[in-house]
Amino acid sequence: MIKIPQSFVLTDADTPFPKVELALTDPNGLIGVGGELTTKRLIDAYQQGIFPWYSEGEPVIWYSPNPRMVITPNKLHISKSLQKTLNRQNFEIKVDQNFTQVMSQCRSVVRKDQEGTWIDDEMIKAYSALHLSGLAHSIEVFKGDELVGGLYGVSMGKVFFGESMFSLERDASKIAFVHLLKNMDYDLVDCQVENPHLKSLGAFNIERSAFIKLLKDLL
Repeated sequence: MIKIPQSFVLTDADTPFPKVELALTDPNGLIGVGGELTTKRLIDAYQQGIFPWYSEGEPVIWYSPNPRMVITPNKLHISKSLQKTLNRQNFEIKVDQNFTQVMSQCRSVVRKDQEGTWIDDEMIKAYSALHLSGLAHSIEVFKGDELVGGLYGVSMGKVFFGESMFSLERDASKIAFVHLLKNMDYDLVDCQVENPHLKSLGAFNIERSAFIKLLKDLL
């Protein structure tokens, strides 16, 4: 059973997050429990390198893991097979046309070695509100009239905090990711925790302290 320090419990809307260097190592990065997914709380969290991640039925749980997986445009790796897919130009890319639909697809897509999802109704409502405020964006990949892939996340300054992606066609989510890195004006994309899919595209781990410093410079 995880012992949660009392200082990690967010009792009301004004309870501040603890300093991220106090985050637990097991589970990696846990820094807060409770609170609501208000726009104000989410903005405050992302500015400090914190994000919500929990299962349905749990209270909101907040994390700032160490190390942190990130990617920069100059580190993007496009494999030969992915380049062939890009060259075929079979897909149309749109931005912010179907935000809630992208979130819903990320919620429902079946993922290998993963049961269920952390994206619940409360999270869709909260991030849709961020989207309407101009702070959350989606990149959508269409094949004809069908949405076959995409990703969404939070945007602040020169940083894009990636939240989730989905793919119904081979390489569709990668196409969205390439568009994010090559065609949108971000110096840093936060990938949160190590992921083989993103690692194959060039994402790499850095120490949390270095990540926080980058945030201060780029936000």
